[in-house]
Amino acid sequence: MASSSNTHEPHTKSAFDPEEEPHCFTDTYGVITSTMNDLPGYRVVKALGTVYGLAVRTRNIGTGMLQIIKSVAGGELKAFTTLLYTSRDQAVERMLGECMSRGGNAIIALRFDTSELMDSAQVCAYGTACIVEQIE
Repeated sequence: MASSSNTHEPHTKSAFDPEEEPHCFTDTYGVITSTMNDLPGYRVVKALGTVYGLAVRTRNIGTGMLQIIKSVAGGELKAFTTLLYTSRDQAVERMLGECMSRGGNAIIALRFDTSELMDSAQVCAYGTACIVEQIE
C-alpha cells in the first residue's frame, strides 16, 4: 500500500508551547542590537566603547527546594528558566541604558555570560556601543 504525501497526521501538542514560555526582552528603545560584528545596511560612524549590564538575582528558598526535588525526576526547571530570562532582560536593559547615556544608537558584538554563585543567577550582557548611520 502506497502512502500519499498529502496525508497528514493530526497535530499533537509538542513539549514546546510558545504560549507558556517566558517572554524575552524586546524593547530596545530604538537602539539596534546585534550579535554580529557589523550591521548590514549601516556604517559605524563612531565606536563608543564597551558597555555592560549586570544582573544578580536570587532564588527564594521554597522554590529552590521544590526545584531540587523536581530535578531528581528530570525535566525542565521552569522556575530557574524564568529566573534566567528575568536576569537576562534586566542585564540587557542596563546595557542599553549605558549605551544611550553615551549617545549611542547601536550595540554590536552583543554577548552574554552567565554564572551561578551560591543561590544566585548572575548574567552579564556586554557589547560595543556605537553610533551608526544607515547606508543609502
